[in-house]
Amino acid sequence: MTIPGLFVTGTDTGVGKTVVTAALCHILNRLGWSYGVMKPIETGWDGTTGDWPPDAGRLVEISGYTGDPEDVLPIFFEQPAAPLMAARWTGQTVDVDRLDRAWERQRRRHDFVLVEGAGGLAVPITEDLDMAGLARRWGLPLVVVARAALGTINHTVLTVAYARAKGIPVAGIVVNQFVPDPADPTRPDNAGMIEELTQVPVWAVLPHFRDPDAPAVGEALAASPGFRRWLTGLLQESRKG
Repeated sequence: MTIPGLFVTGTDTGVGKTVVTAALCHILNRLGWSYGVMKPIETGWDGTTGDWPPDAGRLVEISGYTGDPEDVLPIFFEQPAAPLMAARWTGQTVDVDRLDRAWERQRRRHDFVLVEGAGGLAVPITEDLDMAGLARRWGLPLVVVARAALGTINHTVLTVAYARAKGIPVAGIVVNQFVPDPADPTRPDNAGMIEELTQVPVWAVLPHFRDPDAPAVGEALAASPGFRRWLTGLLQESRKG
């Protein structure tokens, strides 16, 4: 592959990164690709409730992963906070080498790996590394998941600007959970304005799903012209390689 995978980030927490990552898994399943999934760090889970925390568990389920749990989720913390804060809360530090080892194992097994970050790009992992730094460290272009509501233009433009300042390419933007609002007639124009200001393609404006299961969201993403253009380009490049 011309790229080793994608790093799915968001303009904020709770914008739907896991939903979009799972949707990408569904699309790759349909294509018959062998791919890896990672949630390098998940917070808000103590390791005792179920086999997996919510985000990593969803990716494992849709991808069908059956290997070593540490290769998907190398590090987790009980405190629901940014990794640096969650680690400090328990007197620990984030072992970046552990993250790198899990990444390298994934890369040896798969040509393509989907990595879901935590929060947004500036979320700190250590004193010297944030989520943007992790994406750059692993050579992964970004998919930015953005809200559909008021404020999304500012949040998304700032996220793309931060990525560029860190030297990380942004492959595309997904505007998630769009709901028409009679009180905000400009809402349908947000995606076009984001694309104009960032010069990054908006892959899709995903509608609101009452139950955002991976197949339904994946089909909506796969049907979007913006995403199809990107995927077609990726497939063409991979055949050349």
